[in-house]
Amino acid sequence: MSWRYKWSFFPTQILNSCSPRHFSSLPTVCFDVTDRIRTHKLFGRNNLKHITLTPQIVQSTLVNCTSDLIALRFFIWCAKQRNYFHDKPSFDYMVSVVGRLTNRYTTVGKIVGELESVGLVVKAQTFLLLLRIYWRAGMYSMVFETFEQMGTLGFEPKTFAHNVVMDVLFKVGRADAGVGVLKEMKSPNFLSYNVALTNLCKLNDLVNAKDVLNIMLREGYFPNVETFEMLLSCCCKLGRLMEAFQLLGVMITLGIGFSVNTWNILIDGFCRLRQPHMAFYLLEKMVRSCCYPNVITYTILFKGFVESRMIPWAFNILTTMLSEGYAPDLFLCNVLINTLSNVGRYDDAVDVFLSLPKWNLVPDSYTFSSLLSSICYSRKFNLLPKLVSGLDIEADLVVYNSLLNYFCKAGFPHLAVELYNDMICRGIVADNYSFVGLLTGLFGQKRVDDAVNVYLGIVMNYTGVDAHVHSVIIDELLKSGKCHIAIKFFRRAIKENYQLDAVSFTAAISGLVESGRTAEAAALYAQMKDFGLYPNAHMHNLLLCSFCAQGDIKMVKMLLQEIIKAGVQLKYSTFVRLRNCLIKFNLSKSPFKLLLYLWSLGLMPDEAIHELLLGLNLNIKSGDANHLLRKSYLFVDSSSSDDLPDVAASMG
Repeated sequence: MSWRYKWSFFPTQILNSCSPRHFSSLPTVCFDVTDRIRTHKLFGRNNLKHITLTPQIVQSTLVNCTSDLIALRFFIWCAKQRNYFHDKPSFDYMVSVVGRLTNRYTTVGKIVGELESVGLVVKAQTFLLLLRIYWRAGMYSMVFETFEQMGTLGFEPKTFAHNVVMDVLFKVGRADAGVGVLKEMKSPNFLSYNVALTNLCKLNDLVNAKDVLNIMLREGYFPNVETFEMLLSCCCKLGRLMEAFQLLGVMITLGIGFSVNTWNILIDGFCRLRQPHMAFYLLEKMVRSCCYPNVITYTILFKGFVESRMIPWAFNILTTMLSEGYAPDLFLCNVLINTLSNVGRYDDAVDVFLSLPKWNLVPDSYTFSSLLSSICYSRKFNLLPKLVSGLDIEADLVVYNSLLNYFCKAGFPHLAVELYNDMICRGIVADNYSFVGLLTGLFGQKRVDDAVNVYLGIVMNYTGVDAHVHSVIIDELLKSGKCHIAIKFFRRAIKENYQLDAVSFTAAISGLVESGRTAEAAALYAQMKDFGLYPNAHMHNLLLCSFCAQGDIKMVKMLLQEIIKAGVQLKYSTFVRLRNCLIKFNLSKSPFKLLLYLWSLGLMPDEAIHELLLGLNLNIKSGDANHLLRKSYLFVDSSSSDDLPDVAASMG
């Protein structure tokens, strides 16, 4: 449909900046945009020649363009003017403009053709601008298409174009192709190497990062301290401290000094490896080199000592920090609350929260969420109203998800569902944690059909649904007695390549075992291992209990062999099930010998063997339990043909 348009999109600033001679030459008559009439006159050599462009004028003009094609044409024209460079807001605005043009014309070639029809002489700069816009918009397929179209029309892509394409290749997960572009580039610059290193560190691809760094150094480009710190952080996160110290050697050789951030990265690396003493040694060395720690340093150390279960050391670190005159910040307090909660020091976590006013700190959403986690772990749900009375916290996604978890665990599923609905009404976009809270709340209200419908809607309308969501629906359906629906959903998840983890598989396997479908359970367990997934200690105990209860001899044998190989600690309840299974189904020539062997490997709790010996009418005092248990190992005949390492394999 043809429509009439007047050149009213030029603001007063542009018209006033023209000389009277050029003002009269501006076209003001109406014309038909679809016929491209007179469009070229605006951008000809004699028009707009004396306009002084500023970012404000350009942005105002772009906003007033009612034609996306004219807006893009004007944007390209501005880029050709001497001493003018587009700023970020202009590019941000052009993202939506070019997005609409792409939806309309579908290909870069057609967009360029339309630009030519309104008087644009296509040059390499045209493609570079389109490349930058698509790059900024995250439209990566169009970046590749623009790059290819540029070469098709005979324009040789320069370093900038290669840098953009290389960055996009990294962002879409094609790291090897990105490194290949860098190596084939004719004139790479510092930015080329920095883009590659930044992306490779984000991907934790240390092998390629080291290769790129070596090439960079050979070409005479030296990374700055920020780039080295990024590489150090990547090494430490991966536990590759040897490579980290090699990087430090390069930094010393190049004369790059160690900042506080550099020391913090190294200290964090040792804490991640559960070596807090080495981290503390680095702190002392840091001080001796006249580089003094900050609150972040102490935060890392405190967290490292707590996670290594060295609580007194952790609080000594905190005391040292306070004595040095450093005041705790909110980030440190959030870490304290969360870390202490994770190791079961719930009272200490609450004490930190109560100390916030003393340090003139106002809790934020993460403080509140960490506190909620501590309350949920400790099961002291009645503490919440007392602790948060009068607390004003902005309700963001983190807070909503924490409250959803709290309501579900505190026994208020109806409040969880109401909270989810309120969250959606407020325009907060739900994530996987939100879905888990909603599904758990619906099952808590016995609304099984609603939960099933919600789950189907989630997997249909959302991408990136993680394994936790699938595990919850399967587990809750099994608890509700809907085993057939749970297994149906699980098999569909496998078929559709949904994200699944060991918990998802274990829930499905347990459901099959409990419903007597042990053959299917065994097949699914084998499939789980084919996926490269293996159960953790909790899951091993759960599976062994399930198969012992069902008397699945083959699976019990296989699990026992895997448990011995992996060194999994068995729970007391697992011992009871295993002992009863061995006796009931006569799975071993010597059940006592097998159980004692498991205990000798440290896989069986002492109280389990203590009970076993009591069952044999042996008089054992609790104080001498360990001594007599060690002595009881003599009951095993070492001259027997069944050597202890082969006991599990010789069952039956």
